[in-house]
Amino acid sequence: MKYKLEWNYKLKGNSNVFFTSDWLTGELALLTGEELTKSGRASDMVYYDERGTSWTLKELGKLLEEIEEEPHDIVVYFDGGYDKQEQLAGLGAVIYYKQGKKKYRLRANELLHEIDDNNEAEYAAFYFCVNMLEEMGVRHMSCEFKGDSQVVLNQLAGEWPCYEENLNRWLDRIEAKIKKLGLIPAYSPVGRNENKEADKLATQAIEGKSIHSKIQMI
Repeated sequence: MKYKLEWNYKLKGNSNVFFTSDWLTGELALLTGEELTKSGRASDMVYYDERGTSWTLKELGKLLEEIEEEPHDIVVYFDGGYDKQEQLAGLGAVIYYKQGKKKYRLRANELLHEIDDNNEAEYAAFYFCVNMLEEMGVRHMSCEFKGDSQVVLNQLAGEWPCYEENLNRWLDRIEAKIKKLGLIPAYSPVGRNENKEADKLATQAIEGKSIHSKIQMI
């Protein structure tokens, strides 16, 4: 979750200047508010999260303490591979997140049958990722989804229309799951080079190599 800070800054005399920050991570937003408070020149300080909920400095501090023990700062990479001859789809997912002041990487893949094409494989991979987030206990968090499928990301963002019936079914499933978990998604297209991990996992699934691993990042 990201936060925006608004406050009045006291100038010499009786004048105030109203400021609004960029969207900040919780840690940086809290530090900024604390520094402004120490200056003695900030008043009427209010935080807003991405849902529009307002918080005081004290409330935000307490909230971040509670969130610290849950998965947060989540970045998800997804990729779907497709073997046309065998009609098999490989799904790859890489999830980076923080929990308890530590950073983790979760990698997993899955093999699916009866998939029609590569676009459907990409949708299935995205849905696979959202199901993983549900299993992790992720609720009411902002999540950044990264992939090299412009079709999936732009259709989920509502930028492109979707006319294929089978893809619309995947769209409906994904949107329903995101709503159920209360996620705040951000969709970021990346080049294939930046999506190598998820791509490799998808290929390994087609090759019959099942992977599910979690490591702490240093």
